[in-house]
Amino acid sequence: MKYTLAVLVENKPGVLTHISGLISRRAFNIESLIAGYTEEKDMTRITMVVEAGDECELEQVINQLSKLIDVIKIIDLTGQDRIHRELALIKVTAPPARRAEIVNIVEIFRAHIVDVNKETMIIELTGEESKIDAMCELFEDYGIKEIVRTGRVAISRAPTPAKEM
Repeated sequence: MKYTLAVLVENKPGVLTHISGLISRRAFNIESLIAGYTEEKDMTRITMVVEAGDECELEQVINQLSKLIDVIKIIDLTGQDRIHRELALIKVTAPPARRAEIVNIVEIFRAHIVDVNKETMIIELTGEESKIDAMCELFEDYGIKEIVRTGRVAISRAPTPAKEM
């Protein structure tokens, strides 16, 4: 099963390397990993999706992560009421004769065309993983040249910030 963890860490060089190394040494797969600044300058939030067989395995990951000096807090967002999104940039083959069709698909998915040239278009889409997968599936018929995806970012809907949970 896939679990979404929010890990608050000290904003120092090498912290992300320690975290990813620890998880890989334990033979867990990281499905996605996002790190970015928070509302506090000295703290970074890492949102990761890890594959674990069950909650006991997840508990092992959390226990190991919590032993790292730079880790401030770990929150399992999997069972919580949360908002999660992913960003994708998709470059598709777009000959002039098919551009109207592509624009229609983009509008249906509430995506945005961010670049157009003679041969291709680049589409930006934000949403849940299934929405991005569905759009990619439709664009396979047009010829996908390249896809870049961020992975999942997630935030709890609770009024309490992660650092106080």
